[in-house]
Amino acid sequence: MSKVKVFSGIDNIPKGSASDKITEGCICLEGGAFRGVYTSGVLDALMEEDINFRCTVGVSAGAMNGINYASGQIGRSGRINLRYRHDKRYVGTTALRNNKGIIGFDFVFGEMEGVEPLDTERLMQPERKFYAAATSLETGKTEYFEKCECSDIYKAVQASASMPFVSKPVMIDGRPYLDGGCSSKIPYRFGVDGDFEKVVVVRTRFRTFRKKLAPRHLVYSEDVVYKDYPEFAAALKASNDCYNRQCDEIELLAKKGKIFVLEPSENMKIGRLEPDMEKLGALYLLGYNDTKARIDELREFLSK
Repeated sequence: MSKVKVFSGIDNIPKGSASDKITEGCICLEGGAFRGVYTSGVLDALMEEDINFRCTVGVSAGAMNGINYASGQIGRSGRINLRYRHDKRYVGTTALRNNKGIIGFDFVFGEMEGVEPLDTERLMQPERKFYAAATSLETGKTEYFEKCECSDIYKAVQASASMPFVSKPVMIDGRPYLDGGCSSKIPYRFGVDGDFEKVVVVRTRFRTFRKKLAPRHLVYSEDVVYKDYPEFAAALKASNDCYNRQCDEIELLAKKGKIFVLEPSENMKIGRLEPDMEKLGALYLLGYNDTKARIDELREFLSK
């Protein structure tokens, strides 16, 4: 195999295991494909600071990050993305052939040189909850799969991170699912509506970012590709508008002190499938350093 590109600072990504200390509350993780590298940095900083939330819920890349946070493995998500972004087994033709989608989940959940195996024993301990959010093609609604309650949490994470149009639906208990971001790109309502006194939201977009809305008169590709699933097509068409409303509500809730938001302090231009490893490495460090800079503020929020 030819040598693949890696982030030049890969050896400086922190390593270790999170403590057994549990922080009461729910942390909600936005998706965004490789923009989720920001979240990897955030979660590593939190684990180093002994902030290990009782409940984690993630959408898409947020679910892929969240499973490593729930297993308490500092740096694991960062090492996967910053080492293997250009490996075709992870992103590319081999992944497409083996997984019927753009991401190689069999590779992610298998053995990788330079990356420690997922600590499944710690992941499945009942003390901490982990939910992967996926969108049902049958209903167009978000469903949340908890690691100890669903039939296959790995399939749920795969479904959560399987992009529409370029991925085959993932079957869970005989029902088809795709990217959780098709129906809810930021799973903050899970925390806000749940029985949690403290809710932390991790964003992967700059605070002022909003998505553009398509003209109403167009013939939508969603209606063509997903003609057998009209509810899913409708949710997918409405997802950008839903996202913008979510961003507005998150800002409002944060101002009222109802939630705490960790988000990029710089407006870095990062594509969903960003190929520039140095930019991805800088994004990881931004998430890590943003969190360290606000750790006292976060502790104060949690202590109230």
